[in-house]
Amino acid sequence: MAESKKQIPLRLSPKLYNAIAAWAEDDFRSVNGQIEYLLTECVRQRRKNGNHVSEETDAPSEPEV
Repeated sequence: MAESKKQIPLRLSPKLYNAIAAWAEDDFRSVNGQIEYLLTECVRQRRKNGNHVSEETDAPSEPEV
């Protein structure tokens, strides 16, 4: 069985949501996909800088076409 993703409630200001939504549209992703991509990239950068982060994080999703 495929591993399911963890669902979390997330509250964003309308201004932040609109900025992420516009960025997601530019990158051909859903807002959810864009948030997941950005968080994954932040974790990857933290790991690259030598800070301890578990290796079990997901790779960023590919842009939706």
